[in-house]
Amino acid sequence: MEGSGEQPGPQPQHPGDHRICDGDFVVLKREDVFKAVQVQRRKKVTFEKQWFYLDNVIGHSYGTTFEVTGGGSLQPKKKREEPTAETKEAGTDNRNIVDDGKSQKLTQDDIKALKDKGIKGEEIVQQLIENSTTFRDKTEFAQDKYIKKKKKKYEAIITVVKPSTRILSIMYYAREPGKINHMRYDTLAQMLTLGNIRAGNKMIVLETCAGLVLGAMMERMGGFGSIIQLYPGGGPVRAATACFGFPKSFLSGLYEFPLNKVDSLLQGTFSAEMLSSEPKDSALVEERNGTLEEKQASEQENEDSMAEAPESNHPEDQETVETISQDPEHMGPKERGSKKDYIQEKQRRQEEQRKRHLEAAALLSERNADGLIVASRFHPTPLLLSLLDFVAPSRPFVVYCQYKEPLLECYTKLRERGGVINLRLSETWLRNYQVLPDRSHPKLLMSGGGGYLLSGFTVAMDNLKADTSLKSSASTLESRETEEPAAKKRKCLESDS
Repeated sequence: MEGSGEQPGPQPQHPGDHRICDGDFVVLKREDVFKAVQVQRRKKVTFEKQWFYLDNVIGHSYGTTFEVTGGGSLQPKKKREEPTAETKEAGTDNRNIVDDGKSQKLTQDDIKALKDKGIKGEEIVQQLIENSTTFRDKTEFAQDKYIKKKKKKYEAIITVVKPSTRILSIMYYAREPGKINHMRYDTLAQMLTLGNIRAGNKMIVLETCAGLVLGAMMERMGGFGSIIQLYPGGGPVRAATACFGFPKSFLSGLYEFPLNKVDSLLQGTFSAEMLSSEPKDSALVEERNGTLEEKQASEQENEDSMAEAPESNHPEDQETVETISQDPEHMGPKERGSKKDYIQEKQRRQEEQRKRHLEAAALLSERNADGLIVASRFHPTPLLLSLLDFVAPSRPFVVYCQYKEPLLECYTKLRERGGVINLRLSETWLRNYQVLPDRSHPKLLMSGGGGYLLSGFTVAMDNLKADTSLKSSASTLESRETEEPAAKKRKCLESDS
């Protein structure tokens, strides 16, 4: 019973808790804009042209709304009634309103003076409403639109939400769709459903979507089961996976295997010496991949900060300076003493990586995976034809591609190869709706496409197609099935006579 008593201790650090802790990954939300960051004390965060610190976020519940105050401090926003309750006088139409830029009495200098006095955004919006000569002549809908627009500009309100597959996929699709191969969030949901991703499964995934598909699978499996990730290049990229903030227990069932060793595994020529013969730099790449995820997230933040605050320094230069200073080759005489520890840690990581590769090879060699997910920038046909050998019969597979033509070729090759049933090439259609009182309608802007999916099920391959005589008999059987039965022919002839 002592073990059960120790469980409540680390729970606040787990993502299942509703309280925000130091080091947790969170998503900042403002209107329909999202940004994933890690909570760290005294870390300056730039979001939507606002900079602030996340120190005061620690200890609050997820979903809390904060307001940026002076000095970049975040304070929980208190719920107040609408201050514009007395300004509900509205006109019948907007035909007499002329947008000549003279309707607002407050100038930019006046607004800046109000900010310098410490007046919050809500009070500034109220001042703008009172000093507008045309506000009362606008219709009620136009007034609400005006207030919403001014609040977005002057009120710095940020909501801290918990990372999830839906939020992160919406964030990536809106901000950096190229990193996830333009995969829309509804397409990702279809992939998880068609692939039957659930706890206890043994899944194979090949993706070049910054780890978003891998993170979605890990979230749905809940730390139960195993996932073998096939990666091209020196190491897997899991920048989006790190944004989920999974506990370490989730990583115990995650394996990785290089894509260039799959052919040798299929041919039975794979050995442990092949991993040791790899360049040592690849292990270094994998070693730095843990920090690579954070670097990519920081690079994304740096790009955002450069776009939102051009007057700031170049973060890329700062990052290169930091990496150079941390490199043992550039260390001073006092710091060279830790170089031996660094080399030992590097060798230990290389050995751990090699063991994980061997474990992944053993899992793949069993050829009893419960599903296959492919979502990469490479052509899907050769990948799918080779990876299907690792999947057990009667298991689903899903292939994503931004374009339809590669999947059409893949569909044809699978039909010729056999061993699959229920092949389906689909595209989901999505349109958002604005739901407001008296003005619910489809939104004018919608995405042109979210990609295409090829799904199906594997079946046990028989040896009928290997025998040419059986092939000919099968072809004659198909030709007979296409002809009309003899009984029908006789009936037709009797009716004609």
